[in-house]
Amino acid sequence: MNLPPLPPVGGETTGRNVVDVVTEEHRKLQRLCDRLLAEPGDRRLADVVVAELSRHLSAEEQYLYPAVRRTVPGGDELAARELAEDRQLLTTLQHLQKDPSPERARDVAEAVRRHVDADAEELLPVLVQMVPIEDLIRVGNRFETAAEAAPTRPHPGTPSTPPWNKVVDPAVAVVDKLRDAVTRRTTYAKDL
Repeated sequence: MNLPPLPPVGGETTGRNVVDVVTEEHRKLQRLCDRLLAEPGDRRLADVVVAELSRHLSAEEQYLYPAVRRTVPGGDELAARELAEDRQLLTTLQHLQKDPSPERARDVAEAVRRHVDADAEELLPVLVQMVPIEDLIRVGNRFETAAEAAPTRPHPGTPSTPPWNKVVDPAVAVVDKLRDAVTRRTTYAKDL
């Protein structure tokens, strides 16, 4: 993969690898969706689900899918399929944002389960086999940073591939975070 070299001192890359980061986020997203199904009218919970998923999908588009494209045989097709499904999920999130009804909550929960299953079955196991751990850790570090700088609202019309998504997503995120602050919108599960 085309990543910067390891640090010269000690030569050890620190942090969590991208597979562990994504797997943990998937578990958190599934718990949030389960909670949303139990409390579909909870506007704050719906806002958090939308924000957490928006950040997660943005980080995957910026770092996970490009890693798959570069390292996995057939990675271009696999990443393209995941990106198309992510666009649909972002549109579903827009509907939930406007109408946090039980039907919308169910649509989001089903889409998240499909997303998690696809990553767990197709993407992550192949990355573990094909990519050295140091590179997985570097991608994990970048993924976590990208998630923090990502939009908190769904934007299915923005670019979904590098380099443009790495430029547009942080810019859009600034506007989203300003809107969140002005409206006092809850965007993290820990704040519920």
